Amino acid sequence: MRIFDCTTYYNEDLMLEVRFNILNKYVDKFVVAESRYSHSGEKKKLNFDIDRFPEFKKKIIYKIVDEEPKDIIYKEKNNILFEDEIDKRTNSIKRITHQRDRIMDCLADAKDEDYIFYSDNDEIPNLENINFESNKTKILIFEQRLFYYKFNLFCDRLDWYGTKACKKRDLLSLSWLRNIKSKKYSSYRLDTMFSKTKYTDIKIINDGGWHFTQIKTPKDIEAKLLNGEQHAEYKKTGRDLEYIKDLVKRKIIDYDHAANSKDYKYSKEFKLKTVPIDTMPPFLRQNVDKYSDWFDFNK
Repeated sequence: MRIFDCTTYYNEDLMLEVRFNILNKYVDKFVVAESRYSHSGEKKKLNFDIDRFPEFKKKIIYKIVDEEPKDIIYKEKNNILFEDEIDKRTNSIKRITHQRDRIMDCLADAKDEDYIFYSDNDEIPNLENINFESNKTKILIFEQRLFYYKFNLFCDRLDWYGTKACKKRDLLSLSWLRNIKSKKYSSYRLDTMFSKTKYTDIKIINDGGWHFTQIKTPKDIEAKLLNGEQHAEYKKTGRDLEYIKDLVKRKIIDYDHAANSKDYKYSKEFKLKTVPIDTMPPFLRQNVDKYSDWFDFNK
């Protein structure tokens, strides 16, 4: 039995470095997929350089996604193609899904009993106490703590269900795995018989790791917001780089992760909490000096 840790990539070298080091002793293959297009559809240069991670070279499988999805939606006016606001959101999700699902191209050598993990690259599972050989559950979902801006700035707003895993024999696609609902449904519910998102055979892994989101400079945070999945929604806020700098300085987030998917999410402010460094993964505890810019030392 092997473990394939799969993720997508834009330019997050810091997160990949931390991810590879935390998971290295558990993972047999790291699969990294990068697209030539941003989520907003802009053509981009390839940023991944395997030589930045020499100690993990033999484990890394790098996938380049050269093409846009075939079902991108455009409107036409005066012979000019464009995306309206609704299409921008829809197309962004299509690009994310396409990039994620091309990871399947890299799993041909995986055996039926191998475990396939999928996370965004800043969602790192805690695999320390899991006995995979004895697991009889079809789907594993990791309940993770959410951190913002710094490795130890904790958001207690909600638990984060990021990393999900199953055996290769059960894998339909990486997006299928990603979109499984983070809840174990009763076997008496008839809708679970036909659903591809609701399952009864699920195990929630408590203390399941860490979601280190926006561990970036304010400038890079802005760039991500302008090109990521929520780019259209963020642009409507009228917020700018100085606003983001102020949020980071005040240890505040203004994005409501718990809001309904159809609701406006930039509506409230939430204060982050500084937690002790000794609660972090061992790799980070042992490398505080190296990553000192990414820890908050002021309680």
